[in-house]
Amino acid sequence: MATVGGQISHVPMTRDEKRVIFASSLGAIFEWYDFYLAGSLAAFISKSFFSGVNPTAAFIFTLLSFAAGFAVRPFGAIVFGRLGDMVGRKYTFLITIVIMGLSTCLVGFLPGYAAIGIASPVIFIGMRLLQGLALGGEYGGAATYVAEHSPPGRRGFYTAWIQTTATLGLFLSLLVIVGVRTTMGEDAFGVWGWRIPFVASILLLGVSVWIRLQLHESPVFERIKAEGKTSKAPLSEAFGQWKNLKVVILALVGLTAGQAVVWYTGQFYTLFFLTQTLKVDGTSANIMIAIALLIGTPFFLFFGSLSDRIGRKPIIMAGLLIAALTYFPLFKALTHYTNPALEAATAKSPIVVIADPGECSFQFNPVGTAKFTTSCDIAKSALSRAGLNYDNVAAPAGTIAQIRVGDTVVNTFDGRAADAKDQAKTFEKTLAVTLKAAGYPPKADPAQINWPMSIVVLTILVIYVTIVYGPIAAMLVEMFPTRIRYTSMSLPYHIGNGWFGGFLPATAFAIVAAKGNIYSGLWYPIVIALVTFVIGMLFVRETKDSDIYAKD
Repeated sequence: MATVGGQISHVPMTRDEKRVIFASSLGAIFEWYDFYLAGSLAAFISKSFFSGVNPTAAFIFTLLSFAAGFAVRPFGAIVFGRLGDMVGRKYTFLITIVIMGLSTCLVGFLPGYAAIGIASPVIFIGMRLLQGLALGGEYGGAATYVAEHSPPGRRGFYTAWIQTTATLGLFLSLLVIVGVRTTMGEDAFGVWGWRIPFVASILLLGVSVWIRLQLHESPVFERIKAEGKTSKAPLSEAFGQWKNLKVVILALVGLTAGQAVVWYTGQFYTLFFLTQTLKVDGTSANIMIAIALLIGTPFFLFFGSLSDRIGRKPIIMAGLLIAALTYFPLFKALTHYTNPALEAATAKSPIVVIADPGECSFQFNPVGTAKFTTSCDIAKSALSRAGLNYDNVAAPAGTIAQIRVGDTVVNTFDGRAADAKDQAKTFEKTLAVTLKAAGYPPKADPAQINWPMSIVVLTILVIYVTIVYGPIAAMLVEMFPTRIRYTSMSLPYHIGNGWFGGFLPATAFAIVAAKGNIYSGLWYPIVIALVTFVIGMLFVRETKDSDIYAKD
C-alpha cells in the first residue's frame, strides 16, 4: 500500500493480512455455526425440551429461547468489549470461542423434558444465554481486529470477510444438518440424530482455538498500549461522555436496527416462513436456503469493496429502502412458487373467523403456561398452527366462534366445557375434512415446488442482507476511537442485532397469529427498516475516509 499525491495505490494483500483475515473469519464461522443450530433445529428442540406445553406455545417458547441468546448479546458486548479495550483483542476472542463451543456441545448431551422435566428447558436456556454472551464479545473483537490490520482504502473489503462469517456459519450448520438428516433418515434424526450437529461443535472448537493461538495482537492496539493511551474505564468513557454516547445511539437507531431486521428477515424468517407457514419439508427448505446463501455470499465482498469507493452510507441506506418496499411482493412470490395449492385455496375459499372480540386473546405465550380455552382462541390457534390466512368478523357477545371456509361453516367449542376433550376431537376432524375439501394442503407438495424461482426469490432476500451488512463493520469501526472502539461498536451492533433482529421470528409469529394474515409479520422489519433509513439519512455521517490510526 502506498499513497501518492493523496491517492491510495492498492497493492496485493500481504501474507500476514491474509492470515489475519483467514484466522479471524474461520473462527467466527465456527462460532456462528454453534449459535445458529438452535434456530435451524427449532422444531426438534421444541419437541424435546419443551414437550410439556401445548404445540403452539412450545414453538413460540422455542423461538424465544433462540431469541434469549440474542437478548444477552449486548451484555456480552459490554463485558468482553471492556476486556478487549483494556487487555487486547486477541485474548478476548479466545475466551469467547471457548465459552461458545463448550455450551453448544453440552446442548447435544442435554436430556429432554421427558427425562428431567422442567430442568431441561431451564438448562437449555442457560446454554443459550452463555452462547449469547460469547457472541456479544466475538463480533466486535473480530471486526476490530481485522479493521486495525487493514490498509486505508481497503477497510470495507477486508472487514467484509468477517461479514461473510454469519452467513457461512448458517450455511455450514444447514449443510451439516442436511448431511446428517439424509444419512440417517427422518425417523432417527427426529429421535436423536438432531443432537449430532451440536456435539460436533467440540471438534470445531479445537480447530478454532488452535488457529487463534497463532495470531498476534492488533498493531494499532499495541501502539496505544505502548504509549500508555489505553482506556482505564472504557465503559464510562464510551457511554458516560455525551460526545461518544451520541455516536453510539446514532449507530444503533441510524444503522444497526434496520440492518438487523433486514438480515434476520432474509436468513431466518424465510426459513420459519417456509417450514411453519408454507409447510415445506425441512430438508427441502434447508437446501433452498443453503443454495441461496451460497449464491449470495460473494456479494458481501462486492458491497464491502464498493463501499471503499462510493461510501458506506449510501449502500446501507439503499438496502434498507429497497428491502422495505419489496418484502410483501417477494414473500407472496415465495408462496406462489413453493405452495401454489395454498395460494389457490386461499383465493378460492377464503377463511373467516366469526367470533366475539372479547374472547380473542393475543396468542403470545413466552412461558408456555397460558391455556387458550375460549372458542375464539381455539379457532385462531388451530388456523395459525396450520399457517392459514383468515379474516376476522365480530360476532355478538357470548357467541361461540365459527370458522367459515368458503361456504362451509365449522363450529368451534368452549374449551372450558366439561366435555371439551371430546368436542376438540370432533372439531379437529371436521376442520381437517373441511380444509381438505376446500383444497387447502396439509403440506407443500414437493412436485409442485418451483425450485429455480423459489431459489431466485430467496437469493434476492439474501442479497438484501449483503447490501446492508457487507459495509457495516467498517463503518462501525470508523465511527469510534481506538481506546474504546471494541466496547463502543459492539454495544449498538448487538442491541440492534440481538434485540431488534433476534426477536423478529417470535414477534412476527405472534403478529400473524393475532391478525390472521400470514404476511402481517413483515410489518415488523418494514417499519424498523424505514425508521432507520430516515434517521440514518438525516443524522449519520459518511466514514469511509476516516483515519482510524489517528483515532486514539
